[in-house]
Amino acid sequence: MSKAPFQIDDTEGPRVTRAWVLHPDIRNNPDRRDPVPALAEAVSLARALPALDVVGSDIVPLRSVDAGKLFGKGKIKEMHDLLEQNEVELVLVDGPVSPVQQRNLEKAWGVKLLDRTGLILEIFSDRAATREGVLQVEMAALNYQRTRLVRAWTHLERQRGGLGFVGGPGETQIEADRRAIDDQLVRLKRQLEKVVKTRALHRAARAKVPYPIVALVGYTNAGKSTLFNRLTGAEVMAKDMLFATLDPTMRSLVLPDGPEIILSDTVGFISDLPTELVAAFRATLEEVLAADIIVHVRDISHAETEEQARDVNDILTSLGVSKDTRSFEVWNKIDLLDAEAADAVRARAERDEDVLAISAISGEGLPHLQEVIATALQGAVREADILLGFAEGKKRAWLFAQDVVVKEAQTDEGFALTVRWSAKQESQFQNL
Repeated sequence: MSKAPFQIDDTEGPRVTRAWVLHPDIRNNPDRRDPVPALAEAVSLARALPALDVVGSDIVPLRSVDAGKLFGKGKIKEMHDLLEQNEVELVLVDGPVSPVQQRNLEKAWGVKLLDRTGLILEIFSDRAATREGVLQVEMAALNYQRTRLVRAWTHLERQRGGLGFVGGPGETQIEADRRAIDDQLVRLKRQLEKVVKTRALHRAARAKVPYPIVALVGYTNAGKSTLFNRLTGAEVMAKDMLFATLDPTMRSLVLPDGPEIILSDTVGFISDLPTELVAAFRATLEEVLAADIIVHVRDISHAETEEQARDVNDILTSLGVSKDTRSFEVWNKIDLLDAEAADAVRARAERDEDVLAISAISGEGLPHLQEVIATALQGAVREADILLGFAEGKKRAWLFAQDVVVKEAQTDEGFALTVRWSAKQESQFQNL
């Protein structure tokens, strides 16, 4: 499996790169976040890459952004000395950095630089395990790299195409590279289409099995994979780091005194997720669109749990998740709260039937969670009477394949059936 083209690891073997994280706190930014937790999240992102050693971090207050260098002259000089003293090799800027700003800052500081998009792409490249995940990461990385060719070709400043009357530095080489990237993107899209078709066949096969899908969603590091492992007995990677899970994992689970379900663990969401990745991982999140129940797992111990919840809900809305889809909020990690705070969370959860307080680590609240899911699924099934004509054999066969037929009687007009089905199955039937 290939990596993203801006791989940090040394070609001679794995080594640790000394990194420094900067969070630009732009005062006039309408989407400005609290800089302290924002910086902490950026540092956690950096530490999610084993090849990086984060030796320092800073919040940089800015009244406005310098179009050419992002930061002012004084801050650039101050950072140059600081980076040199600490032998820093890579600066990670928690925010967007234009190609021109990146080139100028790398020249001024004598280090490599990645912005937030580049860092997240690097993590995704390191973690993607399935063929689809790898292809999606490669496509996102190439789209990102395509916009930054001006930086990659600064050594061609004296080379001009034609007579030099038209075009900028290195334009011939830049255009050639852009074409090469476009050709590679076309090849990757074809490969991805084949993989997506295979996944569609798998989904179609699952649709024939009347198992409802329950999808775990949530902010990255909210504890989805730990909960998934606890419920299913699986061994999905579950660590205290951002983006521990990147590929969808599905397991069957028989709920106590309830139906058998398919439980899906999904990629964690994050604020300001690069647009390249929202598009690239849309297919990975298709399981959420097909879900009968969405379980939104929140890290209730996190200082910005409310903001994280809003980010997750915004992404779900952008994905087109129906408002009619049954959903629950699961407030996880109450084991990390002190006794008084944990009791307050439990009390709040008890007042809302769509909220449950749990600890995936200790197991507190998990039996109740399974009961609630089972009850919701049973409540979602209803009986209906259907009359099918003799020529509607395909529909009749589908109903029996779904195992929803309670009884059937033949009449002069066709087949009278009584079925027990979910709203999702009814919708599928109507579309046959």
